[in-house]
Amino acid sequence: MSEAVLNNIKTRRVVREMTDEPVERAQIEAILEAARWAPSGGNLRPNRYIVIEDAETRRLIRLVSPGMFQEAPVLILICTNWEIAAEHKLPPTDRALLIDVGTAAQTMMLAAHALGLASGPVTSYSKEAVKLILNLPESYSPEMFICIGHRAETTQAGMRAWKKITWRDLTHWERFK
Repeated sequence: MSEAVLNNIKTRRVVREMTDEPVERAQIEAILEAARWAPSGGNLRPNRYIVIEDAETRRLIRLVSPGMFQEAPVLILICTNWEIAAEHKLPPTDRALLIDVGTAAQTMMLAAHALGLASGPVTSYSKEAVKLILNLPESYSPEMFICIGHRAETTQAGMRAWKKITWRDLTHWERFK
């Protein structure tokens, strides 16, 4: 693994305070291109993305999203397209579908960080309200927002672990000891 890749992973943080500076379209497209390469169970690619830049639409979404502290200039909503799951006879409880959302989210946030942008995930919102605001098809389920923007100068340091944790603290070899 290159030092640049490892450094990108180690320095990425969830950012809750962003400026209203616009994000360039090319940067958004680069983030979406990265998401396209995220792992997907069975390579089914059930994720669909809705990019929201309109200020009024973002305001409405924030009204139904108690977990959205950011006032980001760009929101990317990761949706599961249940038509794809049904085509492949995947039950709604198939964990691969949620794993696909997580891998896409992490890939987008790492891509944003590599581009010098701030990001943060949001999962606390009214799914039904979001579906109405965005006029989502019945088969689309809103799973997670990724807020994208420029880090505010006033951004406080993120949460720190109460003690330094290494990979060794989190890992067992062969079996739990």
